[in-house]
Amino acid sequence: MNKTKYQRIADEIKAKIISGEIGLHEAISPELQLQKDYDVSRHTVRQAIATLVNEGYLRKEKGSGTYVDDAYKKRSANKNQQKTIGVITTYLSDYIFPSIIRGIEKGLSQQGYSLLLASTNNDYQQEKACLEKMIQFGVDGLIVEPTKSNQYNPNLALYVQLREQGIPMVMINAVYEELDAASLCVDDVKVGFLATEHLIRQQHENLLLVTKIDDLQGKYRMKGFIQACEQYDIQFAPEDIITYTTETRKQVPKMVKERLKAETITGLVCYNDQIASLLLDRLVEEGYQIPEALSIIGNDDSALSKVGAVKLTTLTHPKEQMGRDAAEWIVTTIETGKRQADILYEPQIVERDSVSS
Repeated sequence: MNKTKYQRIADEIKAKIISGEIGLHEAISPELQLQKDYDVSRHTVRQAIATLVNEGYLRKEKGSGTYVDDAYKKRSANKNQQKTIGVITTYLSDYIFPSIIRGIEKGLSQQGYSLLLASTNNDYQQEKACLEKMIQFGVDGLIVEPTKSNQYNPNLALYVQLREQGIPMVMINAVYEELDAASLCVDDVKVGFLATEHLIRQQHENLLLVTKIDDLQGKYRMKGFIQACEQYDIQFAPEDIITYTTETRKQVPKMVKERLKAETITGLVCYNDQIASLLLDRLVEEGYQIPEALSIIGNDDSALSKVGAVKLTTLTHPKEQMGRDAAEWIVTTIETGKRQADILYEPQIVERDSVSS
């Protein structure tokens, strides 16, 4: 593979550091001088320097210059002891995430790899901090659940940096569409389609979709909902799709209640079990008979779907299997040097009590 100009410059400076030609804590040539020496743009020089800073060979001191650092030696020592995979998820202890993480831990430990875990809480600033932590540590690979994957992400440049450094990366549950990233995802269009189709086959024609819109999964599940309605000639109004974000989730029960009062809805398709369970509890408190008067279907076959007086009809999510597959994907890619194939999991309906038959 032909190296880019900045990679060649980075390699030359790195060789001088390793050989001792440029000593520890010694300043390297200023950017303008490097431009002249290599006959390249300032942007190219800065890319080369950024690469070496990320790898621990250089450190930048504001207002002073760029100096040789020895952080790379610590990283090399870590790598000689045991390879480490960085895992960044949106949440750690909520919902289905502990099962996914458990699968990753099992898969990595069986291969002799360690795990460095971080959580973004679906927040860009926290995601940036997580990525910087992974870069500083010098992880050998990354498993990432994207943050707000249906919106522009200001951290895309950091992901590009990681990839340019040759760090393998696989994304789970969703992807950043702007990046050509490997992924392990459930077929979320099919999730939305099957959930809607199931209600239609149970004679429900007045449907309401409640979906999260800052994550890509919600966009795809909405697409599946619309496809099913079109295929079965079911009419719906714009008000029959209620959307929410990470920050507005608590407003969903109020929005749903207002729509139910304005229109006779008999079937409710929910983004996941978390929101379905919340709505089920709130609507039962309001006197709704479920599933006699209103059927509700969730998604992810989580623990929430199996508790309470009314067990949720839902769709499958591989959870722990996804975690094990992600671990196998990243280890195989590291050890073979070849990117592995994406995985798309097929969802299936899990029938319980919340849909009338």
